[in-house]
Amino acid sequence: MPAQPRPLPLRLRWLLILLSLLAGWGQAAAATTYYVRTDGGDDKQCNGRADAPYPGSGSKLDCAWKHPFYALPTNDRPRIEGGDTLIIGSGDYMIGWGAPSAGDDSSRCYEEAPYDCYPAAPPSGRSPDAKTRILGQGYDTGCKAPPKLWGTQRLDIVLNLQKTDNVEVGCLEITDRSDCVEFHTDDNVRCERDKSPYGDWASVGLYAKHSRNVWLHDLNIHGLSGRGIMAGALTDWTVERVRIIANGWAGWDGDVGEDESSNSGDIILRNVEIAWNGCAERWKTGEPYACWAQENGGYGDGLGTARTDGHWLVEDSRIHHNTSDGLDLLYTDGSKTATVVVRRTYAAANAGNQIKTAGNALIENSVIIGQCGYFHDKFDMTWSDMCRAMGNALSIGIGRNQKAIVRHNTITGEGDCLILTSGGDESSRVDILDNALVGQPDFLANGEDKSGELTCGHYADESKAIVNFSGNAFWNVKDDQCFKGNLCGRNPRLTGMDMAGFDAVPLAGSPLIDGASQSTDAGVDYLHHTRPSGAAADIGAIEVQGGKTAAPAAAGGGAATPQPSTGPAPEPIGPDTVAPPQASAKTIGSIVIASLLTAGIFVALRKQRARYG
Repeated sequence: MPAQPRPLPLRLRWLLILLSLLAGWGQAAAATTYYVRTDGGDDKQCNGRADAPYPGSGSKLDCAWKHPFYALPTNDRPRIEGGDTLIIGSGDYMIGWGAPSAGDDSSRCYEEAPYDCYPAAPPSGRSPDAKTRILGQGYDTGCKAPPKLWGTQRLDIVLNLQKTDNVEVGCLEITDRSDCVEFHTDDNVRCERDKSPYGDWASVGLYAKHSRNVWLHDLNIHGLSGRGIMAGALTDWTVERVRIIANGWAGWDGDVGEDESSNSGDIILRNVEIAWNGCAERWKTGEPYACWAQENGGYGDGLGTARTDGHWLVEDSRIHHNTSDGLDLLYTDGSKTATVVVRRTYAAANAGNQIKTAGNALIENSVIIGQCGYFHDKFDMTWSDMCRAMGNALSIGIGRNQKAIVRHNTITGEGDCLILTSGGDESSRVDILDNALVGQPDFLANGEDKSGELTCGHYADESKAIVNFSGNAFWNVKDDQCFKGNLCGRNPRLTGMDMAGFDAVPLAGSPLIDGASQSTDAGVDYLHHTRPSGAAADIGAIEVQGGKTAAPAAAGGGAATPQPSTGPAPEPIGPDTVAPPQASAKTIGSIVIASLLTAGIFVALRKQRARYG
């Protein structure tokens, strides 16, 4: 038997521990903060290490650089190190050919290839606790005037996070200065791609691939000619207080390449607004126009992925007025371990399905308004783009041994059905509990003759899954559909009941108040009210405080753009910037596992299906 090594003396062990701690402290202490400001200098004049202007003469001075390209040059050799911080001062920074330092010593950025004149990816942080940080000035004081990075000359990417781990990006506006959309069918809207000068447009706001442990916060990504965000093959991303608005093809497109787009870990979207994607934007005013979708050659999803795994959490968010689906998480259907949680989310007036999931899922305390015909006779939208995939407000795909829960939501819509379930067998289960389900005239069925056919409450598409309806309120649905153990045929008395002015707040005397018969652990309601407030929980997304004695809410109006009082107001860019807690797959998974069965193998769905598409 070989001799066992003698343990180190206690003093020596403590010395090694101390040396290790000192080494870690030394690495942290070595991190440097660099600065960019519009009155800074170039890399020969300034070293970037002071928040000060270039004084007008001298070299290698302690002063800021005048452009982000000096920190992240197009030659892909960053001047900052992993774990450093880059603070970009207020003002406008052109990104692309013609900007300071663009093309310097670069093999990919030159006059004949201006589309490749995007910044280098920042170096990966040293660890999850020592991130590389790219921040706008004011990130720590409310981000009232975020610096603007705007792309030009057919630029592919404004901000590049390819193969970048352990990074924080915050307090930035990302856009371009053009009204055009790439490949649009309208000659007056289509971007110039064939000859220089191409114009002040860029295709993608933020591009990421094979990127781990990233925190995006307080970003305004809008008006790009293609996608606001194009990102896939991600692991453990947290996205907070981010607006993705009026990008010409899609808001967030997760398809970054065949067989290499799947995500993993925890993908968290919190207090995010995704709206008017599939539309061009008037860059001077922010007005959306020239909206288009798939029948005209466009796309239009708010957020859509390729085949993906991961634990998805979407909460306290607004997803509205996108020209195809709002939140499309259909492609978790091939995963054994993926979970989807959607809570306290407002999804409305998207031209396809408002929310779609597959596999183990939990949708709760949300307001879902399936006004899928909103874009009828507007912009460049066709009749065939209305209510895509039959416009079901909520589409739930389910597979073998999988479970989905839909509880305490208020759902209305003018598509085929309010809730579609699809796929699965006798081992699959969908629990639909304590929801307010309010039907509307079916947009596609009525067509021009206005026959008055209503949307159905629920439809099972080629599915043998067990669907349990309990404690729900059904009103104004096709064939008076309802089930034993639910509230049938009683007007829910909501503040706004029509499609354009729908408002989910129950009025005094509503049968929804204290009406829930199922005991569910649904947490706080859509407005963060305690639930229950009265003798029992209320049916639907809103828990009226004070029970039956609650004062009636103000009547809702029929605005052209639905903005009901029940929607969470978008928070201003940049409240606090405390780093989010380090979530884990176990953390997010436990949200679902408490209520869902073990993940199965496959959901028999395909996006091309007429009802589920």
